[in-house]
Amino acid sequence: MKDPFVDEVRKARMEHTRQFNSDLHQICEDLRKFEATLGDRMVNPRQRKRRTERNS
Repeated sequence: MKDPFVDEVRKARMEHTRQFNSDLHQICEDLRKFEATLGDRMVNPRQRKRRTERNS
């Protein structure tokens, strides 16, 4: 069974990969730049862990 959402994500990922000629370093650098634009919308695993520890 094909999932159209999974297909869409895979297509976007492949287009992004082609954009950087499959160079993993460049792909990761581009993703880091994109993450920097998100500000407080990104989840910081360290902060999340601290919150969990306080609740325990």
